[in-house]
Formats: sequence, structure tokens, C-alpha cells
Amino acid sequence: MTTSQANGLSKVPAITLGFWIIKILATTFGETAGDMVSMSANLGYLVGTAIFATLLVFLVLWQIRARQFHPALYWATIIASTTAGTTMADYATRSLGIGYPGGSLLLLALVLISLFIWYRAMGTISVASVHEPRAEIFYWLTITFSQTLGTALGDWVADGSLGYLGAAVIFGAALALIALAYFRTNISHVYLFWMAFILTRPLGAVVGDFLDKPMAQGGLELSRTGASIVLGLAIIVLIWILPQRPGISNSAS
Repeated sequence: MTTSQANGLSKVPAITLGFWIIKILATTFGETAGDMVSMSANLGYLVGTAIFATLLVFLVLWQIRARQFHPALYWATIIASTTAGTTMADYATRSLGIGYPGGSLLLLALVLISLFIWYRAMGTISVASVHEPRAEIFYWLTITFSQTLGTALGDWVADGSLGYLGAAVIFGAALALIALAYFRTNISHVYLFWMAFILTRPLGAVVGDFLDKPMAQGGLELSRTGASIVLGLAIIVLIWILPQRPGISNSAS
């Protein structure tokens, strides 16, 4: 397949500053919306996971069947993965009693295993390869594991002495270092992409918790529903006004 053909079939967006802004907002939305369903609506983590996981599977299948990149469909699938990640991580760390350290290590192992199998099967883990069903399955599986890992990792760090704002600074600084490495070093851009992609989730998780957790716990105690609506509208507006184009072969290589 030629480069131009691969670009025409690409189902993921170009990796731009706009991509990262929307991604962080989407992960923050995933935290508030996931908590809204599992906590505010009192449905619990298991039911919340069943709802979001079902939606995620439906959207991934729709994404795979699509013939080209559709911004709204792609970001809806990302949001479904991050809300499912929120409830799955909370169910594993709290309901199953694995705890944040155990949950984070387990999910990190799943992310690395997913990437390893993807690499062995396809010869690359670059998002540029996501233009055929097999690669798309690996892509969305890895993303879902990374979203779940990010939730557990964010909660683990924020529940310590740093609090939500301190944790946000830590993850924000880590992302800044990755950006610096992207422009100033020869480290593989593929590896840096996945590191950044994973770390945007705990950043979104701690910002989301900061917005809706009680003031006694260091949060702003805003309405989860209200925060989710504002974040959702912001995502829709950005998808509409920012250029949304399929990724090209060197966008994350």
C-alpha cells in the first residue's frame, strides 16, 4: 500500500496541538461523566462499566466498519473509552480491593502486553498503521487499557500528600518533558506518543476529581453533571472549529 493510499484510509486524526487539547478535555470529561453515572446516579461501578463498555464496543465496531476518518465518531469512541476506563479502574481498585498500586501495575502490564503483541503482529505500533481492522483492534484495545491505567494512576498519586493540584502539576510537567524530548532528542516519536497518550489520562483524572470532589478533600465540589456538560460542549466546539484531518504517515513516527 502506498503512502497516499494509507493516508486516504487513515481513521485516526493527525497528531497536532489541537489533538492533545481535545484529548485532555475528553479524559477530564471521562472522569466526571464516569463518576456521574457510578456515584451520583448510584448505579455503582459494575453497572457503570457495563453501560460504557457496551457503548465502547458498539463505537469501536462502527469505527472499524467506517471507510474513512470521521472526527465525531473518533472522538465519541475516545470518550467512551475514557468513561469506561474510569468505571473499570474504580471497580478494580475499590470494589475488588486491588488498590491503586496493584491496579496501576496490573493495567500497566496490560498496556505493555497489548503494545508488544501489536508490534509482533504488525511490525509497528505507530498510529500511522491504523488503517486496517487488525491494527484498529490493537489500537482501541491499547487505548482502553491506557485510559483505565491513567485513572488508577491519577487516583493513586492524587490520594497521597500531593492532592489533586499537586498531582496535576506532576503529570503536566511529565507531559512537558515528553514534548521537549519530542523536539530536542532522537527518542522514537512512536514511543513518546504512547507515553504522552497514557499520561494525558491521569492528568484528566485528577483535574476531573478536582472539579467535582468535596472541598474537604481538596476539590471544588462542582456538580458532576454540570462539569460534564461544560466539558462536553467545549469538546464539541473544539472539534468543530479546529482542523480535523486524517493522520499522515509521519505524524507519530
